[in-house]
Amino acid sequence: MRREYDFRGARRGALDPAHRGKTRITIRLDDDVLEWFRGQVDAAGGGNYQTLINAALREHMNRSDEPLEEVLRRVLREELDRSG
Repeated sequence: MRREYDFRGARRGALDPAHRGKTRITIRLDDDVLEWFRGQVDAAGGGNYQTLINAALREHMNRSDEPLEEVLRRVLREELDRSG
């Protein structure tokens, strides 16, 4: 290291302060899952794949209280729409 670098007054810490209501974590995802989310963002013309993952998790949370009958009806409607 060069002698002209003086780190005596330096402080360590995150460059981006955490936003209120957000927590920084480390998570391990399967490569194909991560690539799918990144591909979705690229196809949409940009954005943040982490925001997309957060939205998908939130949607799952909101649907977890959905009764099984409603889930089955929704899935059947989606499949019928796809088949024409």
